[in-house]
Amino acid sequence: MAFLEKKFKIGLIRVLTTENEDVLLAHERQLKSYFPQLQIETKCIPDQYEGIHTPELGEIAVPKIVATAKSFKDADMIIVSCADDPGVEEIREALPGIPVTGGGETTVALALKYGEKIGVLGITDYAPKAYVRMIPDQMILGKPDGVDSTLDLMTPEGRKSAVEMACKLKEQGAQVLALACTGMATIGIAKELEEATGLPVIDPVMAEGLFAYFEYLKK
Repeated sequence: MAFLEKKFKIGLIRVLTTENEDVLLAHERQLKSYFPQLQIETKCIPDQYEGIHTPELGEIAVPKIVATAKSFKDADMIIVSCADDPGVEEIREALPGIPVTGGGETTVALALKYGEKIGVLGITDYAPKAYVRMIPDQMILGKPDGVDSTLDLMTPEGRKSAVEMACKLKEQGAQVLALACTGMATIGIAKELEEATGLPVIDPVMAEGLFAYFEYLKK
């Protein structure tokens, strides 16, 4: 019983600035539904209302992400809930001894379980750095038409375009789909993509939560 009641607090960082409570807490709610044992506090970085969808925005965001990570009190783990893993390495240097991960490296790690040709479905013309580092020769990259930021995914047109691109990735030989934007987790599209393609789909929020649960179990 004591094992089940132990506390494990996660500092969850959203890289999309929002005053909308539903949007802000979307990933926290998902993680709690998957892993109710985890305690989660969510914060978003300031002045990043379009999130991160260019390398330049990523560079601007990193100092904010590190500062936000340092602001959590008594966190057992930090998650940067973004598939590009911005600031993850910098937080590891700034907060040694605390596990830190992001949505990118965790998604790729799980995708490798399901196939060698990995369809990377994101919102940029380039793959997030963890995908480039871990599966440079196994990726088939796809960006939905008309989707240039996480906000575009929240429209009916953006959602439809994401499904269409997922199907194209399957036609190109993808054996598994690794979502490359946590905004796709925000809109809960993974099941719809699985139904449309018949392929396993790795949701980055579920993936980062699974790694957090591992840290919880071994603490």
